[in-house]
Amino acid sequence: MACECTPPNPANYQPCVPDAIPSADQVRITPSLRSQKGSVWTKNTVNFDHWEVKVTFRVSGRGRMGADGLAIWFTTAQGLDGPVYGAADNWNGIGIFFDSFDNDGKKNNPAVLVVGNNGKLVYDHPNDGTTQALGTCLRDFRNKPYPVRAKITYYKKTLTVLINNGFTPDKDDYEFCTKVDNMIIPQEGYFGISAATGGLADDHDVLSFLTFRLTEPEMPKEEQDKYQEEFENFQQELDKKKDDYQKEHPEVQREPIEEMYESVNDREIRQVFEGQNQIHQEIKQLHRQLAMILDEQSRYVSVVTDEISKRHGELAPSQEMGAVVATQQEILRNLNELRNSFHESLKQIDATQHQANPVSMGTYETVQHFNEIQEHLHVVKRNIEHLITRNGSPSENQGEKCPDPPKLPSCLGTIHFLVFVVIQSGLFLSYIMYKSQQEAAAKKFF
Repeated sequence: MACECTPPNPANYQPCVPDAIPSADQVRITPSLRSQKGSVWTKNTVNFDHWEVKVTFRVSGRGRMGADGLAIWFTTAQGLDGPVYGAADNWNGIGIFFDSFDNDGKKNNPAVLVVGNNGKLVYDHPNDGTTQALGTCLRDFRNKPYPVRAKITYYKKTLTVLINNGFTPDKDDYEFCTKVDNMIIPQEGYFGISAATGGLADDHDVLSFLTFRLTEPEMPKEEQDKYQEEFENFQQELDKKKDDYQKEHPEVQREPIEEMYESVNDREIRQVFEGQNQIHQEIKQLHRQLAMILDEQSRYVSVVTDEISKRHGELAPSQEMGAVVATQQEILRNLNELRNSFHESLKQIDATQHQANPVSMGTYETVQHFNEIQEHLHVVKRNIEHLITRNGSPSENQGEKCPDPPKLPSCLGTIHFLVFVVIQSGLFLSYIMYKSQQEAAAKKFF
């Protein structure tokens, strides 16, 4: 897409309202005074099928809020004066509005709006034009360290608005604002820019206003035929080389290109099997840990039973100890049930992995297997919670205390400890004597 630029000659533009103040490097559309209006329009009409406009401007004021805003126009007639940001209402064309003041109180300003009109629409000021906007975006363009830039492109019935927010000096740092498709505007019209102030006031300064005509690149027919011929020759040469290579290497079979890449179904099945294998490994780990807990619980029950038989007269009454033993035996039964549940889950996963075919297996069967595994895991979770509750109930309700396990003999005897102390003392005295000799030898040199 090629661009043709109209010369940015100041003589092509004219201020139409006395409040606009032109100077050598900018045009102040409105000063920061109340109830001001100003606009600048092209003197001659522009007849472009496709166009682009780049506008550089500043909106600055002392207050936290400003008013009213700035507008960029392409209309069939110059909007010399009026209530819509300093231009006439009922315009025929397109207006891009930079609205500073929040009239509707919805806290959606400053904002950028695109409003089209066929000459019959009256602009909705109380609602900030939101009911008539074809496209909008929230952008704060007031009091920026660098000038704000707007790029407006109309190409093939599509209007695109890009904004440079003025935070960086990079002229090409644009952000997408909005886009309007299937938009029909007049082919011939005037470009203009206007601004207005109200009870609050801002300075609205325009630094540049560039217009471009967009045209599709046209290639001569001779050049098109030349490139087409080169492409056909290249394609024929490539096919010939492929045939020669196939004749020289008949053992190499051509694989369809579809088989060289993983299809969507294959990828989903692979992910399902990877997740299933991970669940399998986790359940195996839980099964091993549960087996260890079961062995420890069995040893603990045997120790308690032996202590009861040996010290029946010294411990609590036989009824309380019987309750303790019964509780431990119930815990042991629950652990066995959990272990069996884990074992069944492992069997089910193994059967699924051996019977499933990665090529012909459907998603529905896989989901069913995962649901069954999930149900088993929920059962295991409920059993563990029940086990914890039953395990804690005797001590909480009855205040019983399980007997302490028998004391284990000390790992270090008295004789070993004395020998260790003597050896350590001898080593310490030897180190002190060696250190003294080294210091005495060092003093001889002084």
